[in-house]
Amino acid sequence: MEETTLNELVIPLESMEEQIKLFGAFDENLAILEAETGAQITVASDGIRVQGDSQAKILAFTVIEKLLFMIRRNDFIDKSRIRYAIELAREGNADLIEKLVDDVVAFTSKGKRIRTKTLGQRRYVDALKKYTVTFGIGPAGTGKTYLAVAMAVLAFKNKEVERIILTRPAVEAGEKLGFLPGDLQNKVDPYLRPLYDALYEFLGVENFKMLYERGTIEVAPLAYMRGRTLNDAYIILDEAQNCTVEQMKMFLTRFGVGSKVVITGDITQIDLPPDKKSGLKHAIEVLNDVEGIGFVYLTHKDVVRHEIVQRIVNAYDSFEKKKRSND
Repeated sequence: MEETTLNELVIPLESMEEQIKLFGAFDENLAILEAETGAQITVASDGIRVQGDSQAKILAFTVIEKLLFMIRRNDFIDKSRIRYAIELAREGNADLIEKLVDDVVAFTSKGKRIRTKTLGQRRYVDALKKYTVTFGIGPAGTGKTYLAVAMAVLAFKNKEVERIILTRPAVEAGEKLGFLPGDLQNKVDPYLRPLYDALYEFLGVENFKMLYERGTIEVAPLAYMRGRTLNDAYIILDEAQNCTVEQMKMFLTRFGVGSKVVITGDITQIDLPPDKKSGLKHAIEVLNDVEGIGFVYLTHKDVVRHEIVQRIVNAYDSFEKKKRSND
């Protein structure tokens, strides 16, 4: 850290490209850095200059230093990640930013590195490695299904399991299955599409089709799990908030020796009829203290989609909390 006679902190830049990536198009990232930290940030011949009161200046300096570390590791910078970095730095956890950058979970079929982007995601991946049964609970956009599929493919490639099974309940959310064209598989495929998309990314379309035809990979509605015992499999139940209590119990008693199970869901997005209790909510109550089962709760802070998705999730959370307090 270099401090000038003007009471500025200076951070050296290695190239003009770093400045462009850091500040963003039309300096939109710079605007966020200044607004969120309260510091004044400019560029000079010797690097990035940071001015302001002591607290603002050190906060901005720390965040910029970590963001440059990410850029130099070819990690992607956007507005939501900048805000998350600022939040971590405020909490005194700035060093964890570097650990997240180095935390490569898996590779896509095209060689792209998949990293955890938040501490919540990192806890989730650690739980997937540690527990036989893992519940990943949180809002849309937190990477619950995507990271579970990544770990399933990794386990399969490492020969830890012999097959991958992905399932979700085909709950009618405003549409009727009977009105969809085709046979039963055609009718349920729209519900399973997010699972196919994740598998395509990690295996490639041709490799996926080959494994699917062999039965090594199975993507099916939850109803198909009844009466089966699943050994040496990595089993993912997605959208579990739409399981009934009976379906959840059925699913959790299907897996056998050598299997791992992941249950993902968002308890704020239940599409079941009002008289049906969510199997996910019930499982949280019943299994919370059972050894070998891990629960990871993700929040709006872990949303890695567009930053407005974070705001939407946060707004709904606030609304529900206010409604409950009024009730």
